[in-house]
Amino acid sequence: MRTRISIWNGVLFVTSLLLVSTCVNGLYEDQIKKFDWRVQHIGAIRQAHLELNSLSPRLLVSTQENVVAVLEPKTGKMLWRQVLENSPRGELKLMQVGTVAANINDAESTAAAPTNSKHGFDVFTVQGHAPALVRGWNVASGNLEWEWSLMPLQTERAESAFWFYKNGLLYHVIPTWRSHIEVTPYFATSGHTTETTGRISAAWISADKCVLSGGYYSCLEGNQLIGIDLTANQPQVLRKTLAEVPKDKLRAVEGISGAYVIDNTLVSIHEATAVCNNYKSNSFLLGKFQQRRVLALADVVNNVLQIRGHYVDSCEPVPEMTINMDYPDYYGTPTLKTFACMSHGKGCLYVLGTEDEAILAVQQSKIRWVRQESLANIVASEFIDLPLGDAEGTLENEMKGNTEDATGLESDISSAFFRRISTQALQIKSIFLHVVGLGQPPSDTQKAGLVRDSFGLHKMLVVLTRSGKIFGIDNINGKHHWQQYLRDVQNFVNQEPMRLLVQRTSKHFPLQPLCTIVAKEKSTGNGVLFRFNPINGKPAEGGLLKLNYKIKQLTLLAESEKESIKGLLLLDAQNNVAVYPQYVQELAHEMYLFTADKSTATLDGFFVEFNDGALSCLPIWKVRLDGHNEDHQLIAIAAKNPLEHVHSQGRVLADRSVLYKYINPNLIAAVTQATDPTHKYLLNTYLIDAVSGLIVFSMTHRRARVPVHIVHSENWLAYSYYNDKVRRTEITTIELYEGKIQANSTVWSSMNAPPMPMVERQSYIVPTIVETMRETITERGITNKHVLIGTTSGAIIEMPWALLDPRRPITSNTQGREEGAIPYIPELPLPTENIINYNQTIARLSNIFTAPSGLESTCLVLATGLDMFVTRVAPSKTFDLLKEDFDYILITVVLLALTSGSLVAKHLASRKQLKQAWK
Repeated sequence: MRTRISIWNGVLFVTSLLLVSTCVNGLYEDQIKKFDWRVQHIGAIRQAHLELNSLSPRLLVSTQENVVAVLEPKTGKMLWRQVLENSPRGELKLMQVGTVAANINDAESTAAAPTNSKHGFDVFTVQGHAPALVRGWNVASGNLEWEWSLMPLQTERAESAFWFYKNGLLYHVIPTWRSHIEVTPYFATSGHTTETTGRISAAWISADKCVLSGGYYSCLEGNQLIGIDLTANQPQVLRKTLAEVPKDKLRAVEGISGAYVIDNTLVSIHEATAVCNNYKSNSFLLGKFQQRRVLALADVVNNVLQIRGHYVDSCEPVPEMTINMDYPDYYGTPTLKTFACMSHGKGCLYVLGTEDEAILAVQQSKIRWVRQESLANIVASEFIDLPLGDAEGTLENEMKGNTEDATGLESDISSAFFRRISTQALQIKSIFLHVVGLGQPPSDTQKAGLVRDSFGLHKMLVVLTRSGKIFGIDNINGKHHWQQYLRDVQNFVNQEPMRLLVQRTSKHFPLQPLCTIVAKEKSTGNGVLFRFNPINGKPAEGGLLKLNYKIKQLTLLAESEKESIKGLLLLDAQNNVAVYPQYVQELAHEMYLFTADKSTATLDGFFVEFNDGALSCLPIWKVRLDGHNEDHQLIAIAAKNPLEHVHSQGRVLADRSVLYKYINPNLIAAVTQATDPTHKYLLNTYLIDAVSGLIVFSMTHRRARVPVHIVHSENWLAYSYYNDKVRRTEITTIELYEGKIQANSTVWSSMNAPPMPMVERQSYIVPTIVETMRETITERGITNKHVLIGTTSGAIIEMPWALLDPRRPITSNTQGREEGAIPYIPELPLPTENIINYNQTIARLSNIFTAPSGLESTCLVLATGLDMFVTRVAPSKTFDLLKEDFDYILITVVLLALTSGSLVAKHLASRKQLKQAWK
């Protein structure tokens, strides 16, 4: 009997356990990578080594972003990477692979190439100069195996030092321009030296004309190539006379000691290196094919990539290495970095670095894979609304395109009704034709799924990189829809990054959206404008426009009624103004501009007039923030986001009165830094009206210095800096208020501004180092403001403004509690649940871009650095959106029950009334 009871209890327990597990299944859903995605990059390639004929094929690379990584040769997938320190400490000087394959390129060491077991390393790198760090890495796992450092006696001279490796020794070379060269050999793995520093007289060396190739250091002097062997017991100066004075700079050939490229021609400084001097190419590389040394050449001719090889010993061509393939022009000029040939006859795999900072792998006349490493340096970004579908576009055209009839008079209700009926008929006809297969085929954007969604969360992410590459990326899945490359452009004037401006969005159907990039031409320094459609990447009318003047300042005008475009106002170096397109130049009348000179901390204000069909610019104010002190420098300046909307003009106090915000749309924040004999550093903060030049507020921080990051929004300002006295990062917040009486609630005028504002300020301690800051932004400004703080660890912290509020009371009083203010605590909490990128850290986080979505509660976020991370945040939760676990079945059943109950109750009530009427 007890056995039966125990069995019955066990069955009940298992049954209940299954019921409970069924009930709780799906209560919590893991949302990692559901609304966000991340792409990891390594940067533009510097050195590379490819191994294919081994048990573990791999591509080892070092990049210009101070990264050492191993890629999978077949797919380009990153196996591991090591992100070194920032420059100058982490600047890579040399990467040396400790395999036989890595040393076949050296003609002198081919007979006795060192191996891993002999010299004790897989790969080592040399970085920095004061100190210089030599690190050995495990090529399979990426772990650091050993390290030694070298601190030079004179750090100024060591900054121009370089390194090279030969026969187990690592040579440290320090040049003294127009004087001599100091050479010191070290054992690569230990750092011990067996010889004293050698000093070689070389009065012919200069900083910009000399290049190291293997153990030879050579310079160009007129039409002469002068070089010297740094490893020889008795170095002798070698001279070679060229046919003419070179037009291009001297470049070394990877793998051939003493070989250089001069005007795309291969030249050797000494006779020991057997090269064929009649080779002409843009890119040379030494390698191995069937146990013989070969020289590979790569060029692009008429958009065709041509790769060919020649044996070094006989100069005969190698037909198996020849490649001819179509080469897209949006990659720029390619350069061979490494190659390897299969032992079983499947051709050679070539790895190329391109002018636009991409990495290409080419095999058998096909591009095997591409890594878009230019995305490791994003300088500007915009979220662009996608176009409407066919049905939505027709309705949009009806609502806004047909408001006037042919006579120019407003349409009446009857005509609008007939238009609506005809539109519905056309839509039904279109649906029928699509069903039977006779309808109009979908456009390219519709095929790609680039159609605006109901909530405006799906957008086109347009990014501009440092190399001049433009990408159109899907913000939902990260797909690259298009790309463009601007040749011969560089950063904007005064080292400012190139600008990406939106002149027309996708909301003006049927007009196409329009974006413009403002940059500087490399050869002349004049301005360059590139206009394009951000949805498909195609150039707009005019395309690339080269200006005949240098750009000093620029801004967007108000939206014009004609073609719904925002004009671009440009100010040149002579304070002349121009507007593109010209037919909107009337909108530039009574515009105000300001320029800032960082070196002198001077701000200048200008007034633009449009008279007699011409534009003129007049200087109206000038402010020197340095106080005529040369030590002052303008280090940061920030204006308000032009997309920002202020929803509430005041703040309700505990006594039910309103404290009105000081909302000046022309207010800018500027921060200067200066040295001080007493306080060492001075950091000055200014709030300046950009129209009148009035300094609204100023404040000084003693013993504070860079880095400084600013967020300027509505009536508040938040900026971070480093407190040198206590050695920590702090954030100071400022709020401006007009008082309890608002001067003007409708129109703001800087010429008739209200009295100086009331200022609330407070400082907080941040237990981390801040790399960047940005505020959230929404469509109407109803949602609470949060500040996104990017840290050096790669985390993005969503900090509520309630914690940064300068009105947080020092003591917990009744008034503060009624206002909803949190009592003041100096330390800001950094809870892990506020990290919006959880464990998806972003290496070298440099900038955060935010944009509103169609939902008022949701803000779109793009974080850039070495990596790229896209997500969305909801500062006030998703109050305008149903939850994902919303029970549609339950609400449907309830609605049906209520409807049925109301019908039954209505029937019963009518019967009751009928019976009462007959009584």
